[in-house]
Amino acid sequence: MQQRAMFRNMTNEEKIKTEGTTHFGFRDVNEDEKQSLVKGVFDSVADKYDIMNDVMSGGLHRLWKNDLIRDLRPKPGMHLLDVAGGTGDIAFRFLKTAKSRMKEGEAPAKVTICDINANMLAAGRARALDHGNFDHIDWVTGNAEMLPLPDCSVDAYTIAFGIRNVTHIDIALTEAFRVLKPGGRFICLEFSKVDLPLLKQIYDAYSFNLIPYFGEIITGDKDSYQYLVESIRKFPSQEKFKTMIKDAGFKKVTYRNLSGGIVAIHSGWRI
Repeated sequence: MQQRAMFRNMTNEEKIKTEGTTHFGFRDVNEDEKQSLVKGVFDSVADKYDIMNDVMSGGLHRLWKNDLIRDLRPKPGMHLLDVAGGTGDIAFRFLKTAKSRMKEGEAPAKVTICDINANMLAAGRARALDHGNFDHIDWVTGNAEMLPLPDCSVDAYTIAFGIRNVTHIDIALTEAFRVLKPGGRFICLEFSKVDLPLLKQIYDAYSFNLIPYFGEIITGDKDSYQYLVESIRKFPSQEKFKTMIKDAGFKKVTYRNLSGGIVAIHSGWRI
């Protein structure tokens, strides 16, 4: 109990420097190793990341991200921080929706995309250039646990399929709270715990047997997708993650399951 209390009273930087073990998929690794291991995964798959998302989810990831945007309700003048969003999927949707609601004289919305992986950011910039969608986006290399943004600087924070790869999820949540303005909103889209027994059996068989196989065929990297499947199983349940979000200081914390709990959208407000 005393050790936990001491840990809670540390600064984020002190917590990050505290040695310990964490999981990398089903493996236990030193905490200071996980970041480089995760970086290696996304270095390997960056070029084919979006293709694999379509293959793995049967295109459902597009609907899930659209749901996130509907919940967020983008509007002109809004500043979004999208963390672990290197390929731009959330940012492009956000800007398109905000622009559609823009009236004469209103300031455009803008996005800061923050990703720890330079290869993912490069893939996102290339997509932005291909689609002529480069305005009002800042691309920043940064760690979710030590965001390179000032306090109370953004209106909304999103992270889609990224928080389970963070070494210290609690620290990433406190950083999200720190950079949000009062009245700002946190939204996380993440794989979760399936709540239908039959669907869970089918989902487990599909993800453990076929996703690594697809990864090998499409990206030449089976191991990275084996890790991604395992990382989903290690992520906290919907209720436990809800508690973690509350512990970071957020209010009105809720979650909504999609596709039988394969993914969930978690939401909280900085009051």
